[in-house]
Amino acid sequence: MSENLPDNNQPVQPAQPVPPAQPAPAAPGVPAAPAYNAAPAAVPGKTLGIVGLILAFIMPLIGLILSIVAMVQSRKAGAKNIPALIGIIVGAIATIGWIIAIIAIIGLASAGIDAAQQCLDGATSVMVAGNEVLCSEINY
Repeated sequence: MSENLPDNNQPVQPAQPVPPAQPAPAAPGVPAAPAYNAAPAAVPGKTLGIVGLILAFIMPLIGLILSIVAMVQSRKAGAKNIPALIGIIVGAIATIGWIIAIIAIIGLASAGIDAAQQCLDGATSVMVAGNEVLCSEINY
């Protein structure tokens, strides 16, 4: 009971609610400000599609994956996403190109290692890619 009484034992009055402020009336002769439409909703996956397209040139596999995710997001929303489509195409072609290049480099390195090993084993010449190479010409 003492929690509602101040030090002088007088009852405390509850706080009165404050009514909301009324908007100021417009000045006579001044037209009201025009109502602007809301900004159009962003297409889901559009930004991710652009990022995927850019990365498709730098890191093709990551760009391909991001572009596919962006395309799925856009399709769920029923929107087109041209950057994501281009990112998928570029990413797929570049990824295939990188795979082919890596296989070729590994194959050439393997042939070079094999030729060097034959020369170290005492051969005077070796066949590399259909060409006979003298072991004295190989720097190993």
